[in-house]
Amino acid sequence: MPSDVLRITTRNARFQQWEALRGNRSKRHRTGEMLVQGVRPVSVALEREWPLAAVVAPLDRTLSGWAQDVWDRADPSAVRARMAPELLAVLAEKEPEDGEEGVELVLVARALPDDLDRIPVGPDALVLVLDRPASPGNLGSSVRSADALGADGVVVCGRAADPTDSRALRASTGSMLAVPVVAVPAPSEVLAWVQRHRDRGVPLRVVGTDEEGTADLDALDLSGPVVLVVGTEATGMSAAWRRACDDVAVVPIGGSASSLNAAASAGVALYEVARQRGFPRRR
Repeated sequence: MPSDVLRITTRNARFQQWEALRGNRSKRHRTGEMLVQGVRPVSVALEREWPLAAVVAPLDRTLSGWAQDVWDRADPSAVRARMAPELLAVLAEKEPEDGEEGVELVLVARALPDDLDRIPVGPDALVLVLDRPASPGNLGSSVRSADALGADGVVVCGRAADPTDSRALRASTGSMLAVPVVAVPAPSEVLAWVQRHRDRGVPLRVVGTDEEGTADLDALDLSGPVVLVVGTEATGMSAAWRRACDDVAVVPIGGSASSLNAAASAGVALYEVARQRGFPRRR
């Protein structure tokens, strides 16, 4: 093993630093780092040249062609570490099944800044705003839908699940690393950003979804630049977002369910925008 590759066999300080990224939001935000687990998210991180702090692989094991390619091509400034498999399984949050060799790679990625200007806004812009999403799984699933259906970015607004949470990253199957996802504390920041783009000639419409909406979603013209707002399952959109919306639409449903969950609502609304625009092509 090359001398510049760390060898980690115990729960030393380096391991504890990375392990804390699993469940400690404050630690992630303080260090600006997050864990990337799973073949698809790791592959997306490599494809998108995501900035990395470390690449971690199992100790004393020959890597597959895929894992060796990631190891060789990942950010050269990233720390390379070989770790005891039982410790790597802790970072990966995945114990091997019977007969499996276990996880091959976990990345320690650097979080990008929460800057709304990371989201490109053109004449056919589509931006998803998630108002106070509580569930990391719903957050990740919504970002996955946004990526698949052509959104330019996702804004996570208010007291909400953390986009750097490994549960959200896994639920997004890598999409969290493929589209800009920006967290902001309040609607006012998003609305000021919307106004700046309106001032430069992009007629962004703010369209909310709510069971008390005044029009069916498919009755609205969503072919122009749109900021699509989805509220929480429990209370819907906040009062501030309701006031800010140019239109509030309802997703028509039947059966005994009173509403869709937030991730499903986001997926349906994004699908309707994509349907009206002719659907995006695979990137």
